[in-house]
Amino acid sequence: MIEFSAAEIAALTGGVLVGTDPAGPAITVTSAATDSRESVPGSLFVAKPGAESDGHLFVESAFRRGAVLALAERPVPDADGVPFPSVVVPDAVLAMGALAAETVRRLRAAGDVTVIGITGSAGKTTTKDLLAGILAAEAPTVAPRGSYNGEVGVPLTVFEAGWDTRYLVIEMGATKPRHIAYLASLVQPDIGVVLGVGSAHAGEFGGVENIALAKGELFEALAPAGTAVINADDERVLAMQGRTGARKAFFTSSADFPADGHDVVRARNSTTTAAGNPSFTLVFPDGSEHDVVSPLLGLHHTANLLAAATVAYGVGVAPDRIAASLRNQAAASRWRMERTERADGVTVINDAYNANPESMRAALRTLAELGRERGRRTWAVLGEMLELGDRSIEEHDLLGRVVVRLNISKLICVGPNTRALFNGAVLEGSWGSEAVHVDDVEAAERLLTAELVPGDIVLFKSSNGAGLRFLGDRVAHALPDAASGDQAAHTPDLPNADFEAGSGPDASGKAHQP
Repeated sequence: MIEFSAAEIAALTGGVLVGTDPAGPAITVTSAATDSRESVPGSLFVAKPGAESDGHLFVESAFRRGAVLALAERPVPDADGVPFPSVVVPDAVLAMGALAAETVRRLRAAGDVTVIGITGSAGKTTTKDLLAGILAAEAPTVAPRGSYNGEVGVPLTVFEAGWDTRYLVIEMGATKPRHIAYLASLVQPDIGVVLGVGSAHAGEFGGVENIALAKGELFEALAPAGTAVINADDERVLAMQGRTGARKAFFTSSADFPADGHDVVRARNSTTTAAGNPSFTLVFPDGSEHDVVSPLLGLHHTANLLAAATVAYGVGVAPDRIAASLRNQAAASRWRMERTERADGVTVINDAYNANPESMRAALRTLAELGRERGRRTWAVLGEMLELGDRSIEEHDLLGRVVVRLNISKLICVGPNTRALFNGAVLEGSWGSEAVHVDDVEAAERLLTAELVPGDIVLFKSSNGAGLRFLGDRVAHALPDAASGDQAAHTPDLPNADFEAGSGPDASGKAHQP
C-alpha cells in the first residue's frame, strides 16, 4: 500500500479524526486490513460491520498487532476510556472505496500502471489467476487474493499495489445493477473483460437479461483509449460491443468469427485430453500458432485461457511466452475443479466454491468425460444452487435430468432444497440407488465413506453457502484405516472458515456475486 497520513485519509473520506494528538507525530499507514489478525505494524484497520460480527469489536486486537489507525463508523475506547486513533466515517466500506480511488489516481500520476477489470457469471477467479500468472513474469503485478471482487475486496486488492506496480488486475462481481459501475468508478480500468452471462443470481437481478445489463457496465466504464475484451462465443457478451466506444478485441473457439479489423485470439481444435485437460492450438492475431495443453480440468476452461491470452497479447506480452505460461498454470485458487488423487485410487474433484446452472453443467460434462475415458464409476455430490429466484425449482429439476442424460453413475443430492434435483433425476430415468437424497452433509459423508471404492471419481459441486467444499476436503484427505479398511475422515490443515472481524462473505471481500 502506498503511504497515507491520517489527515489525508480523513480529508479523502470526509471523516473526523478522533483519538489523535495534534501536537504529536503524524500517523501514517502503509497497509490495510479488515481482519484484525492480518494487522501488522503501521497498518490501517477497517472496522466495518460484517455479516456475522462487527469489526469495531476487534479494534483493540488490531492495535495490539500493530495497527496505528482505525477507519471506523464510531469511536472505540481503550481500557482507559481513551479512543483509539481513528478516522470516523458514516460508512467504512464507502470510505475504503474513496481511499482506493485516490490510490489508483496517485499510482497513475506517478507511473505507468495498467488496470484490468474482469467480470462474468463464471470463470472470473480462474481467468484472474491465469492473467496474473502471465503478467507477473513480465513486470510487478497485483491481483486479488481468492475471490476478492466486491465493495470490500476491490479496495483491499488496490491497497496491495505499490509504486512499482505495473499491472493491477481487478475481479468484479455484482449483486445488483450498478455494482460493477461503482467498482469500475474506483479503479477506472484500461481494459475490461466480460467472460460470459449466465443465470447465476437471476433471482436477485430479475432475469438473465438484467445480469447482462449489469455485466456490460464494465464496458461502459472504459475510456475511448481503453480496450473491451469480448467473448465472441457468448451472444449476450457479443451484443455488448455497442455499449462502448473503446477498442475491441475478441476471443473465440470458432474458426468462422470474422476479425473485421479487430484483434481476435482463437482456440483451434479445442478438446480435452484423456485426463480432462483443455487442449487446443492457440492462434494469435499476428498469425503465430502455439499448441497448449493446460493443467486445468474441463473443456469450459478454454474460454478462461483465451481471455487471459487476449489481455496479455493486448498489453504486449510475446505470444510464445503467453502460451508457455498457460501450459504451466494449474488452478491457483481453491475449490475450482480442484483434483486430488487419493492413495487408494479414488479421484476427488472439488468444485464447490460456487455454482449456477451453467457451471454445474460444465462440471458434470467433465465428470462424465473422465468416466467414459477411463471406464470408471462416477459420483456427483451436488448441493443447492442459491439465489435463482422463481427459477430455482425448474433449474434444479433440469439439472437432475442432465445428470441422468450424461450417464453419471451415482447422484447424491445434499440438503432439503435439492429435492427438485433428485426428483428430476428420478423422472428422467434414474432408478434404484443411482440417485439418493440426503438431508445434510453428514449423511452424505457417511454414504460416501461406506460406498466409495478404488477407481471411483467423485465431484463435489454447490453454491458456496451449501458448504460442500469442506466435505470435499474431508473426502479428498480421507485415509484408508489399516485395521478395518474403512475410510477415516482426516482433514490436515484445512482452512478456518471463521474471521475475527466481520466473518462471512464480506470478510473476504466476496459477496456471493455472479
